[in-house]
Amino acid sequence: MRRILSITLIMFCFCVLRGQEFRCSVQVNSQKLMTTTQAYETTDKKVFDNMKQAIEDFINGRQWSMYQFEQHEKIDCSFSLILQQRNSATDFVGQISVQMRRPVYNSTYTTGLFNYMEQPNFSFSYNESLPLEFDPNNFSNILSSVLSYYCYIMLGVYFDSFSRFGGQPYYEMAQAVVQTIDLAKYSGWDGNGGRNRYWFMENHTNSAYADLRDAYYTYHRLGLDMMTKDQPKARQAIIQSLQSLQKAHKRNTSMLSLQQFVDVKIQEIVSIFTPAPPEEQKTVYNLIKDISPINIVKLKGFNTK
Repeated sequence: MRRILSITLIMFCFCVLRGQEFRCSVQVNSQKLMTTTQAYETTDKKVFDNMKQAIEDFINGRQWSMYQFEQHEKIDCSFSLILQQRNSATDFVGQISVQMRRPVYNSTYTTGLFNYMEQPNFSFSYNESLPLEFDPNNFSNILSSVLSYYCYIMLGVYFDSFSRFGGQPYYEMAQAVVQTIDLAKYSGWDGNGGRNRYWFMENHTNSAYADLRDAYYTYHRLGLDMMTKDQPKARQAIIQSLQSLQKAHKRNTSMLSLQQFVDVKIQEIVSIFTPAPPEEQKTVYNLIKDISPINIVKLKGFNTK
């Protein structure tokens, strides 16, 4: 019995000491509820403070991968939940946005990896007296499923940026979350909409779009991480990553994950290639014009001849 207790204590200490992956900040914006007529009391902000803390604890206090992260290695991310309606004491409607950043090797610079705002009308329940729980094989509640889904998507993108296709296990976990959802009851998961959660998972698990995954690695590990060592070579790697995106774009011109990539990176690309030779500017301009025409106005100072 003493030996069993000792092993249990060691395992408990190990779980406590293991570093979780995320350093996530959460914002719950209830301002809209205060300016509209609601059926339930919304002046008591305690429920929203508790919601914020519950989400932060859920994300930051859970072990999402097999790796141990030191404090300085934690992944910086943020969740914002803009509440639009309160239909009962525990039923809400809102809009979620998610952001994540990644450190760049041998510098103090961090680069955006993921920045996405969902379409509005996310319906969920939150009960202050019940903890948020998650089982990858069984549905618990829609809020914990959505949070877990995005944690796995972010881990997939994060690990893809450090090793080629390194995020595969986490995209598969996101896929497992999707498979636990009752599609008839909850919207945003069935692939019928062009901008829903289903597509981030599909875009990263479909082998036809492997070039998208390759672009994450080439852009970050061979491009940004090498900028302090060899800028011309690093810029060529970033151009190569855009060429990979172009290949993926030819297979699917409306790929959600590809557009998210460009939207996050476009200002960074402008900064990197503004001092570059004219021929590089022209190449980048033509690639962006092909894969994301809406962003071409941001390259207005680039050489196009």
